[in-house]
Amino acid sequence: MPTTLPTPPKSPDLTELRKEIDRIDESMHALLMERGQIIDRLISVNKSQETTGSAFRPVREAEMMRRLAQRHKGILPLDTVESIWRVIIATFTYVQAPFSAHADFSAGDALMRDSARFHFGFTVPLVPHLGAAAVVDAVSSSKGDLGLVPAVAIASAGAWWTALEFDAAPKIIARLPFVERANHPAALPVFVISRAAADAMATETFVWSVRVSGWTAQAAQTLAAMTDFLAVPDRAFDGAALLVTLPKEMNIEAVAMALVNAGVTVRSTALVGSHATRYTVAA
Repeated sequence: MPTTLPTPPKSPDLTELRKEIDRIDESMHALLMERGQIIDRLISVNKSQETTGSAFRPVREAEMMRRLAQRHKGILPLDTVESIWRVIIATFTYVQAPFSAHADFSAGDALMRDSARFHFGFTVPLVPHLGAAAVVDAVSSSKGDLGLVPAVAIASAGAWWTALEFDAAPKIIARLPFVERANHPAALPVFVISRAAADAMATETFVWSVRVSGWTAQAAQTLAAMTDFLAVPDRAFDGAALLVTLPKEMNIEAVAMALVNAGVTVRSTALVGSHATRYTVAA
């Protein structure tokens, strides 16, 4: 008796697959519109309550982006899904409370523009500046704008962070990118400066402005072994102005003592912001 061969599986029908894609697209659009309805309700709540500062929520956004990276899988690149989520978040934040992003282009037009557009999309107005100090001035005179400043040493930048030392001044509220990895499409490290509600701030890492006299190579080596920092000359006191980033488990007094032991005089310290811990994923 002849053997009956199993019926081969039916090949996927191209038309049916495209219908599935259309169905998913419509569902995604419907969910975005539903998100917009919730934001509209949130706007009404905010109008009935006194709100100050930026609508930016650093701690919530950092948590959202971490969860996104942790759950992501499949053939869709993380770069793509991260950029989609960033545009969604930034655009709905803008709808809730319009703001501009003031960016220091001193590190290069392309690098900063890539970071700004990747993280905030094209709906948020991007205002270019040449110099971090100009960005800080613009944010200081605004109600809820953001400032984007390279978190790397730039020779001409000066100690822009000293303008953040005053109580009424804006602060560093985030560090971009939220999800770091090799070959990130917007890899320029950027500090975000604005005013944010205390309960919206991420407080895993603190940023301090430190002014010292007697700054030496030995002191720089001592500090580099402890934490990240930026340093520019402070000619008025034959020293340096430092921007020191500390994890919350390390206090500024320990850093000051280490600098004193390295022969440095610490003239002043001031808290100028905080942000989420740097979160890195494998390539």
